[in-house]
Amino acid sequence: MKRIILAAICILASVLAQAQFRTSYSDLLDSETVRAMKEDVGFLASAALEGRAAGSEGEAEAARYMSARFLECGADLLYPEEGDLFGIKRPSGDTLRSHNVAAFITGFDKKLKDNYIVVCARLDNLGTLTLNKDGETVTKTYYGANGNASGLAMLIQLAQRLGTNSVLLGRSVILLASGASLPDNAGTWYFLNRSFGGKIDAAVELNMLGTGSTGFYAYTASNADLNRTITALSGTLQPVQPRIVAAEPCASDHRMFYDSKIPSVMFTSGMYPEYNSERDTPSILEYDWMERELEYIYNCIVELSNAQAPDFDPSQEAKDQYKSEKPGVVPYYDCDVRPSFLGSSDPTVFLQKWVYTYLRYPRAAVEQGIQGRVLVDFVIDERGKVTDVKAVKSSHPLLEEEALRVIKASPDWKPGRMGGKKVKSQMSLNVEFRLEKKK
Repeated sequence: MKRIILAAICILASVLAQAQFRTSYSDLLDSETVRAMKEDVGFLASAALEGRAAGSEGEAEAARYMSARFLECGADLLYPEEGDLFGIKRPSGDTLRSHNVAAFITGFDKKLKDNYIVVCARLDNLGTLTLNKDGETVTKTYYGANGNASGLAMLIQLAQRLGTNSVLLGRSVILLASGASLPDNAGTWYFLNRSFGGKIDAAVELNMLGTGSTGFYAYTASNADLNRTITALSGTLQPVQPRIVAAEPCASDHRMFYDSKIPSVMFTSGMYPEYNSERDTPSILEYDWMERELEYIYNCIVELSNAQAPDFDPSQEAKDQYKSEKPGVVPYYDCDVRPSFLGSSDPTVFLQKWVYTYLRYPRAAVEQGIQGRVLVDFVIDERGKVTDVKAVKSSHPLLEEEALRVIKASPDWKPGRMGGKKVKSQMSLNVEFRLEKKK
């Protein structure tokens, strides 16, 4: 009888597990970040704003909303709460008035804090372009997929995270919601040429980031330095990695930074199927993917704020270095067949089944309340041996010593392959050290 009951329990547990597996990740997700993004999108995509057309009251209301949200996140406004008002002379002779909203978070590095990383997302949705064709005036309407409510919501969350963790920033960060973006990127042009006079080392644009399951892309205009930064970051443990694309996904504000010779990267998940609809469609957004993309973009901004400023037109030497940081060594994510540990090519398996299983928190670090993370770089050679283990970044020498010890002691991996041949492959992983608070 006991065996029958036990069997029934096992079957029930299996059924429940399968049911949970069939439930989407989005249904199971209930983080504060996701709830906040849903609320922000709900307002920015609401019918009350009437599409946020450039120069409309809807766009002005959206500008005031972004200012208020930036302040709630602890960022300092660069302009008054209604934004930086500017005018655009139209072919008809009248002036279209629009707004830029910008906030800033000061960096902590004395040498770098007066240089900036700009993170931008377009504020407006509907836009019109008046053309003179064969003597006739033709007006064409442009629609932004979801009005970039997804990018704006993510910009707000980045303000929250960057403000909370500002001690990690070397350079200062500007958060820009640019008005009158469609179709001529007027707000970004005005910001760069008339409004802001600081030294901008790099720019990150957030555009249409709502459908991550169809892909997550990084467009850099083939800038070798930015490609190297993104590739190196993707080699660390991240919830999602973007695919670097050479073809421009869509014309957007990154072009204005390019015209000003500022290295820029646009993160996007691509145009939505409903791209030509006349109003926002928040129901299609995948918030679980947006949260993963947010985590990656946040880490990218922190990296850019501390790294050497990327060159706008890198030398051939820099381009060659991007192709091969170490001669004969292939980046982990570029292998045809990636190295695997205990039968899995997922780096989290190595962390969970080896690193965190055998990691010993240094007693001295516990006594001093030291915590943080260590970024470890290592090579898996053709025999599967872990070699060339070194700390790239470290919160403290005590943590660094233990992270290096446990990774150097790793059992053999199954080596990666390129073109059917075993190769040396390079990997970078963050080893986290966190102290639990006593209840």
